[in-house]
Amino acid sequence: MSSNSSNTAREMLKIKEAFSSLQNKKIELIQKIISSEGKPKPHINVTTKGPSCKQVIVSMSINNANKFVKESSIHIANINRTFKNIMSDVMADFILVKNKGVIISTNKVASFLDLQSIKKYVKNTYCIEADQIEPLRLP
Repeated sequence: MSSNSSNTAREMLKIKEAFSSLQNKKIELIQKIISSEGKPKPHINVTTKGPSCKQVIVSMSINNANKFVKESSIHIANINRTFKNIMSDVMADFILVKNKGVIISTNKVASFLDLQSIKKYVKNTYCIEADQIEPLRLP
């Protein structure tokens, strides 16, 4: 008897002792659930080539981008508050700097209204020179 099958037998005996009135088929079912047999593997959606459409690209100078990212947690909270005010179901997750500006990652693809809200917020941010911000775009 292999160690795996002996472990299974021990688990089944423990279940039988705890629930003596259960039928053998039910005990086997409980044992399968406990040992995670048949548990589906989680599906992870990751973009590995090119940018995702869940990213909003804000083109700006590298100096503006660095200033903006220094307070990224505040900006994420404010952008999410803006989304909530316009009753959007989009939420900003994080901000990162790339060579041509800032990328704001969202949980869903942003609509035109969402893009306009982000643009208005970024242009009104005190640490940014608004004339150096180019139109927002999705990848």
